[in-house]
Amino acid sequence: MPPRSDWLAQITEDIIDPDRPIVDAHHHFWHDNPRRGYSYLLEDLWADTSSGHNIVQTVFVECGADYREDGSEEMRPVGETPFVADLAARSAADEGASVAAIVGHANIALGADVKPVLEAHIDAGNGLFRGIRHHASWDASPDVPNSRIEPPPHLYVSEGFQQGVRQLGEMGLSFDAWCYHPQIPEVVALAKACPETTIILNHLGGVIGIGPYAGRREEIFETWKESHSALGECSNVYGKLGGLAQGVNGAGWEDRDLPPTSDEIADHQRAYYLHAIEVLGPDRCMFESNFPVEKESVSYHVLWNAFKKIAADFTDGEKDDLFRGSAVRAYRL
Repeated sequence: MPPRSDWLAQITEDIIDPDRPIVDAHHHFWHDNPRRGYSYLLEDLWADTSSGHNIVQTVFVECGADYREDGSEEMRPVGETPFVADLAARSAADEGASVAAIVGHANIALGADVKPVLEAHIDAGNGLFRGIRHHASWDASPDVPNSRIEPPPHLYVSEGFQQGVRQLGEMGLSFDAWCYHPQIPEVVALAKACPETTIILNHLGGVIGIGPYAGRREEIFETWKESHSALGECSNVYGKLGGLAQGVNGAGWEDRDLPPTSDEIADHQRAYYLHAIEVLGPDRCMFESNFPVEKESVSYHVLWNAFKKIAADFTDGEKDDLFRGSAVRAYRL
């Protein structure tokens, strides 16, 4: 569903801590996305990031945009990297937020044979290519949408996939993991099997709140909390704090007459964020907008106000990690 600007504009808030430098650790660009029904390009990102918070850099994360239409199947995702590198070059010449890193896609299940694809991404990235995201988001329920790339179950624990993740580490690249919360133990297994590769868990591990998971919020939180705690054993894991306003999370904000306020978001999500920070530490956690996906439920300035309310009791140094430093380290900005 395309974002509804008039609907979002019903909630406006004063910006909290407006001078704090922020690296938005996760956003997308796309042309006329057929699944979403709209485009989101540099001018759209700038319109959001200029809404009051001090967004200084951003990280682009793959979304299937501008793939090559010919050539081998494994090389087609490389088309996304020059598309984003061109936008990043434009952003670097402007006073707005600059796109400082690119995370692309490759079929990591190729194992060591993925190396030529990674080299092609690096060549196309104008010095900004940092790693790969490969979805594993799968659930047995037909009421839970699987990833657009239709991953098989248990992808992250297959030997071939783990070989590919180790190849990333050997090349100084990182791996972004996108899964659903029942699969977090497989992320733990992947991290332990590939200790030399930095692994960045997206969206707190994809907490499902629809289908057979609907109406079980407290039970699911305890399940998520237990499996997420095991990530603390993995020193190579970072966590992204965000991505909980998607349809799959089941909050239903997009169906309301009014969008949520920052207080509502903070109250609804705080327990997840504080647990993740307790497990990994502020120096391995980073806030993310996941825009424009989250924009279907909440505006940019309200979302970051919610993050700042959740982080209110941390020290200034810890806040710097959460809003900037951890992303700088994880993505080598």
